[in-house]
Amino acid sequence: MSIAFVFPGQGSQYVGMGKALYEKYPLAKETFDEASEVLGYDMAELCFNGPKQELDRTFRTQPAILTASIAAYRVFKSFDIEPVAVAGHSLGEYSALVAAEVMSFKDAVSLTEKRGIFMQEAVPEGKGLMAAILGLSRDQVDEICLTVKSGYVASANFNCPGQIVIAGEREAVEEAISIAKEMGAKRAIPLAVSAPSHCALMIEACKRLKEELDKMTLSQPRVPVVNNADAIFLNTTDSIKASLIKQLDSPLLWEDSIRTMIDSGIDTFVEVGPGKVLCGLIRRIDNSVKTLYTDEGIDKIVETLKSA
Repeated sequence: MSIAFVFPGQGSQYVGMGKALYEKYPLAKETFDEASEVLGYDMAELCFNGPKQELDRTFRTQPAILTASIAAYRVFKSFDIEPVAVAGHSLGEYSALVAAEVMSFKDAVSLTEKRGIFMQEAVPEGKGLMAAILGLSRDQVDEICLTVKSGYVASANFNCPGQIVIAGEREAVEEAISIAKEMGAKRAIPLAVSAPSHCALMIEACKRLKEELDKMTLSQPRVPVVNNADAIFLNTTDSIKASLIKQLDSPLLWEDSIRTMIDSGIDTFVEVGPGKVLCGLIRRIDNSVKTLYTDEGIDKIVETLKSA
């Protein structure tokens, strides 16, 4: 058995995430306390009680998901289960880098809050939009984006076969939704995110993120990290730093990242953090691999893996 840990991104948050872990494991409680100390507000209160509207604000969501994910990771690691590689979906890449010991948890908490602010300030609220297009190919979605006349829109996330997310200026994304429906998309729906990531509208946010990353000390990864921007294994701090900047304004290659890991011999994926969105995507990419998620209970997963 060859195990990879994958970490969720925005959209996986929910009020109550991490509470069961917090109440059961001191390691998880310490993680939430550490985040609260860095950010100056009660992270456990935000994650467990919301309100949802506050938890869904990008600059709150990002450190909150990171905290819930690293709490789960630290508990999981205490059972001596080690991955051969790690990856994260968008924001989840920061959780993966903490797990790989490239950056400290405290640095990542601070950086993800700033990343959320940079993303929101790059595009004023209401000016940008993201939408999921289901049932069309990559080429079809790219063609739609080129056809749009009302502004800028581009493919942003290649999540799994038949599920592609587009991002851009609101009017252009709305036009692309209409064209996608005409072309036979099963669904074309706007997403409830406040900033259109993984597209050229994030160029200003990339510049500000680079300034922050340049101040940080990164360490060589303890385990290889498969990145979103190129879907390749990264083993150096320079390549990781460049990749984090590129990730914000380039398409997110999740399907390709999973295929890279499967091609390397990985046959088991554990989604570490809130929800099970990534497990669903991975099964649609290749249903021959095993998928597990920490929200179903860490003890249960440990038992499953150790008896395999």
